Amino acid sequence: QVQLVESGGGLVQAGGSLRLSCVASGTIFTIRTIGWYRQAPGKQRELVATQATGGRTNYLDSVRGRFIVDRDDAKKTVYLKMTSLQPEDTAVYYCYADVDIAPLTPNSSPSWGQGIQVTVSS
Repeated sequence: QVQLVESGGGLVQAGGSLRLSCVASGTIFTIRTIGWYRQAPGKQRELVATQATGGRTNYLDSVRGRFIVDRDDAKKTVYLKMTSLQPEDTAVYYCYADVDIAPLTPNSSPSWGQGIQVTVSS
């Protein structure tokens, strides 16, 4: 069982910044990929930013250059630093993790946090 707990969301004005944090706990041997997705009202969930083992990152085109994903494996934590926020960034942000629960043993499915609201006012 893997648990992901997000923090750091809230309300911010356009142009402002926020930093999200997600702490993973439970049966984790290694974290393969960890990061963030988001879902706006009436839209599908989309990848925002993820970071794989070794540091390779993947970003949604619309956030590249404004958001930075950073993982701290010692703390089993991933951060999302968001700058130049725009109203279209308003969404529920979900932490995502794909882990091994033992050596060379992937978890049966990826883990998700409960989600945290980010609202950007114009």
